[in-house]
Amino acid sequence: MIPKNNKQAILVCSGDLRPSANLNCWPMQQKMEEMLQTAFEKLGWNIMRAHGYKKEKGHGFIDYQHEGIKVFRNIDKDAPLIVAESVWQYSHHVLAGLIAHRGPILVVANWDGTYPGLVGAMNLTGSLTKAEVGYSFLWSKDFTDSFFMEKLKEWTEKGKITHDYSHVQSFNIENVAVEDRDIAEELAQRIFNDRIVMGVFDEGCMGMFNAIVPDALIHKLGIFKERLSQSTLYAKMLTVSDVDAEGVLKWMLEKGMKFDWGQDPTTELTRAQTIEQCKMYIAALRLADEFGCDTIGIQYQQGLKDLVAASDLVEGLLNNTNRPPVYNEKGIELYAGKALPHFNEVDECAGIDGYLTYHLWNKLGLDGDNTLHDLRYGEDYKVNGVDEFVWVFLISGAAPASHFIDGYEGADSLRQPAMFFKKGGGTLRGISRPGKIVWSRIYIDNNELFCDIGTGKVVELPAEETERRWNLTDRQWPIMHGVLDGVNRDQMMAKHKANHIQVVYVDGEFDVRRAAGIKGAAMQALGIKVNFCGIN
Repeated sequence: MIPKNNKQAILVCSGDLRPSANLNCWPMQQKMEEMLQTAFEKLGWNIMRAHGYKKEKGHGFIDYQHEGIKVFRNIDKDAPLIVAESVWQYSHHVLAGLIAHRGPILVVANWDGTYPGLVGAMNLTGSLTKAEVGYSFLWSKDFTDSFFMEKLKEWTEKGKITHDYSHVQSFNIENVAVEDRDIAEELAQRIFNDRIVMGVFDEGCMGMFNAIVPDALIHKLGIFKERLSQSTLYAKMLTVSDVDAEGVLKWMLEKGMKFDWGQDPTTELTRAQTIEQCKMYIAALRLADEFGCDTIGIQYQQGLKDLVAASDLVEGLLNNTNRPPVYNEKGIELYAGKALPHFNEVDECAGIDGYLTYHLWNKLGLDGDNTLHDLRYGEDYKVNGVDEFVWVFLISGAAPASHFIDGYEGADSLRQPAMFFKKGGGTLRGISRPGKIVWSRIYIDNNELFCDIGTGKVVELPAEETERRWNLTDRQWPIMHGVLDGVNRDQMMAKHKANHIQVVYVDGEFDVRRAAGIKGAAMQALGIKVNFCGIN
């Protein structure tokens, strides 16, 4: 048993399940822990690691749930505890121990584009919020800045941290025009009355506990899960003809989309991999039609990636209203003229949001194509002479081409990294076009559904800056340069309860504040509690 000692914090670090990710990020984790130790020593504290380096694996992360359970058995439940993250982590690796822990918990993330600790930590904090576990949260580039040190001092003295939530206010329906309320309430009532089917191809992608909405909560919205298996998707792919797959590829090529094809399937994107992805696209739509799904999510990160090419290209196509036509065995076009909203990584919170947003925006005469992104990173940058904090919103390929500069002509498909995807497969990559956006996130707190909503804009950065940001993160993935209205970096990190953010454009002369209000009204009419973030 590791006992509770005066002015000592116990440290654990949850890791990825994929050995390659843990090996790649271990040097950064070591560096981060050294910097954390120095920061604590400045306050007269020290850190003790609860688990050691595993020589046979080449890293010191907790990489399985059962391992995390065993580690926590030897930690005093009242000891101050740090969860330090410089890697994407699977929250369930440590969730069992954290739920039972009584002492103060501090989740700490590195601020780095290449090593996605901040993304992993935000998933963990969202998961802890859902699990009703108290915690504090901090982030830093080098763990010496005044913000970090002041907040760390607060935690060592009080066992908790108070962040600035002044940008958050409860949504007030009275600020929405009566005619706009009617639009929102009509859609919400239609969803509840019609009963919506959400196709779920295996829950719990990459340990995202926060992304699973309990049936008792989602049923209250009028949404019901059709639990499908990725093995069913694979089996359906085997029934799709080469001719049909070639037709999908031809459609994309005629739209001007480019594919970075090579010859070596172990390291390069090949035409055969793209054809396999086209078969998955057709199979997904046929299964969705068979089971009457109104929205679907494919897990893909575990299991499916070991069988076939990645699903990213498929997801981006599904989220686009203008997409390659697909027919059933009787020759009837499926979901003709419509997107089939897809929630990446089976994030069911994003699935609720994506479905509602797509259909609400269509009712408003707007383009409803929307997607989630990771809040991957961000830096200050001068935009049109004004200092802005520009976020790197990045996801593995689910963004629709309608979001990109020049649409499909501005899109290309690059191979997913070989160390994560041995079967290959390309993404649907592009640079998001400038414009107004509404952003949002549905999450679970105190066993209730909430939605935070805000407004912002997408800015266009110089080509060399985009390339720099791509090279810092994952250059294979679509990127959005996001600026949020009225919400600074630290406020966003403190309040946002997920690694994902949902975004949709508000094109033309339509007022972005009005659009956010109508969306808030629709969410509230469904029974979801709404906060406005950064909106006056």
